[in-house]
Amino acid sequence: MNPDLDKLQPYPFEKLNALKAAVTPAEKPHIALSIGEPKHQPPGFVIEELITHLHSLASYPLTKGRPELRQAISGWLTRRFALPEGSVDAEKHVLPVAGTREALFAFAQAVVDRTTEPLVLSPNPFYQIYEGAALLAGAEPWFLNTTAETGFLPDLDGVPAEVWQRCQLIYLCTPGNPTGAVADIGYLQKLIRLADEHEFIIASDECYSELYFDEADPPAGLLQAAAQMGRGDYQRCVVFHSLSKRSNLPGLRSGFVAGDTAVLERFLTYRTYQGCALPPPTQAASIAAWNDEAHVRANRELYRQKFDAVLAILQPVMKVERPDAGFYLWPETPISDTEFAQQLFAEQNVTVLPGSYLSRDAHGTNPGENRVRMALVAELDECIEAAERIRDFIETI
Repeated sequence: MNPDLDKLQPYPFEKLNALKAAVTPAEKPHIALSIGEPKHQPPGFVIEELITHLHSLASYPLTKGRPELRQAISGWLTRRFALPEGSVDAEKHVLPVAGTREALFAFAQAVVDRTTEPLVLSPNPFYQIYEGAALLAGAEPWFLNTTAETGFLPDLDGVPAEVWQRCQLIYLCTPGNPTGAVADIGYLQKLIRLADEHEFIIASDECYSELYFDEADPPAGLLQAAAQMGRGDYQRCVVFHSLSKRSNLPGLRSGFVAGDTAVLERFLTYRTYQGCALPPPTQAASIAAWNDEAHVRANRELYRQKFDAVLAILQPVMKVERPDAGFYLWPETPISDTEFAQQLFAEQNVTVLPGSYLSRDAHGTNPGENRVRMALVAELDECIEAAERIRDFIETI
């Protein structure tokens, strides 16, 4: 067996299940705020497109995907991030993938040179795939603590020069999971300049980019920052997007990777052997989804309603702020995060995820301690009830 498998830590939900197993929940309907799985209805026209193309299952799909899908993705990227017309070549800059989780993991396996004592940098707390991808690529993870003091973004100035020198890949998540923090154009351009100086690749996980509050101010993207620098080649810049959150299609397993042509060419070679081509009906449904924005705007409105209602209930009793984007709350807890999660489950049958389970001890601290992640993915009424139970629980502490 691959000895690097022994370096993997239990997934956060394994720890959470063990934490909950030690207590008996209250006799109330369970409400889960722990898992970031969208619960809004998928767009019907996308489902119909999937059904209509089931006959195409008789053909093997290409790893690179249909030209029509790559064109739909290229067009969406250009419109969404105000990229120069024609700067995203559907043939060279775009590669469909089976969701961002699969691609984020596979990407490290393709780009890391394990013979040079590589480092892979990522925010802390973080999506656990980043760490697993680094370890199984033969790299050492190096964590960038994101705290209130850093604006919940990695402090680029605080990274030692010798770390940048060993860095081959940095994962950035914007909007952040779990913090909801958004990196602006200036921040992204600073990171690009560092990548140029130290010759590492930026993997920008932007799967929450379409969940924001102000229709006039969408989150910036890495390719957008590069284009505004005159970097039409998008060198060292690769972005990851998905239909899971944007279009409430987590089961479709459809997303894409876009950016640096030379990097994607090698990544395509890797994926050709890996064998993760999207089924033809999935590709047809994805084309329909990327070409429509009305359902995405409606989705954002549902989240706005939930944030407004839940924050009105929770802010009087706990320290919690509206994030820049995404569908998570990242509140501070009046007791330890693990005690809070366990007791809340026992007394109110509401599940939240301890922040320390999403983080690692790094540089003398665990930045997830004394916080929990709440995913506002359930229907409005259920989110309101969960918030009321959390308020009642806090008032008894």
